[in-house]
Amino acid sequence: MAETCVFDRILDHANRADPYPLYAELRETPVMRRKDGGYVVSTYREIVALLHDPRISSIRPEPPEGGSPPGDESLPGLPPAFIRRDPPEHDRLRRLAMRHFGPPHSPGRVEGMRRQVGETVTRLIDAFAGRDRVDVVDAFAYPLPVIVICRLLGVPTEDEPRFRAWSEALVETLDPRAGEAVERRRVAAGTELRAYLDELADARLRQPSDDLLSALVTDDAEGRMSREELLSTAALLLVAGHETTVNLIANGMLTLLRHPAELDRLRREPDRVDAVIEELLRYEPPVHMPPVRTALDDIEIAGTTIPKGARITLALAAADRDPGRFPDPDRFDPDREDKEHLGFGGGVHFCFGAPLARLETQLALSELARRLENPRLVADPPPYRQNAALRGPRHLHIEFDGVAPATTVGVAIADGS
Repeated sequence: MAETCVFDRILDHANRADPYPLYAELRETPVMRRKDGGYVVSTYREIVALLHDPRISSIRPEPPEGGSPPGDESLPGLPPAFIRRDPPEHDRLRRLAMRHFGPPHSPGRVEGMRRQVGETVTRLIDAFAGRDRVDVVDAFAYPLPVIVICRLLGVPTEDEPRFRAWSEALVETLDPRAGEAVERRRVAAGTELRAYLDELADARLRQPSDDLLSALVTDDAEGRMSREELLSTAALLLVAGHETTVNLIANGMLTLLRHPAELDRLRREPDRVDAVIEELLRYEPPVHMPPVRTALDDIEIAGTTIPKGARITLALAAADRDPGRFPDPDRFDPDREDKEHLGFGGGVHFCFGAPLARLETQLALSELARRLENPRLVADPPPYRQNAALRGPRHLHIEFDGVAPATTVGVAIADGS
């Protein structure tokens, strides 16, 4: 019975500030069966194997008998986005989206946003001037990715604030404890978002621009997306494109403030930021568990047989602190040579937006470290969001002695030089 309760304690918001001792306890049983018949896998080797196993389905599973429906962040009346599909449909839709997002067809899409992202970072930090205290989440970590993903897709600036409420309602459903009230909020928000995106797609079809939505809606490639598939993809990019980055930036700043020597070193050595980010993705990942998967066949792993049809939760954050994979895993060490983390998942569902998330976090943490004078936490631990799957601070209040002016250093970083 004790084994069954460990995962429930991880889901309990009371343990959100530090679930890692519970993850260590969870790893003692690498494949754990829950009371509802689902399974939780928590060790690195086993999770990597399942991420690459074609016998694992990403299609939304049926709810357990007498239980609530598992998380579903899709829009009402639309087919699921490609992260909720299996090959070959997953591969087709992801390939069509990637044609306009990354290499080989659009290699400059993300990198071409570097200066724009850098200017947004500068403007947000400039707004700290004259203050000695700020909430990093509300004033910086949340608005930055929202602005960036909206510009990427071509959402008008004046509409950006609407996406916070829509997004929060949709990602609530990814929490393993989400219930019927959360589902009702998802339907309401999703219906509004669908109507908005449909209207925006019509506008881009009539008058295309250089944004991603215009590229998707005017794509004449063979097998192009249907309108319904396009709307599902656009919603996925809007929601997933900023929710995880909010957590990555907030978790990153919190970790650096808890390790002042590393913060000072980043200030002195800005080129070190990539190593810092990769260790952050292992040490304090923004996604602790992806949407529930389903076994398409009996799967024997770590001495346990997961039966066909069983729901599987992959505890990525537990795997990234697995001492069987990473020496001294509870130590934050950007100099760590082996940082092959699962912060962006793995296999065919490796995070589509990882290049953009890395770029935003690189510029965000570099400039926060350089410009904030003597930053320090107001409260530790900070209050955390309810969601156990997408873990991050709800607020991150810090105090500081001043804000250094923007200089050509920030411009150089924004230009990649």
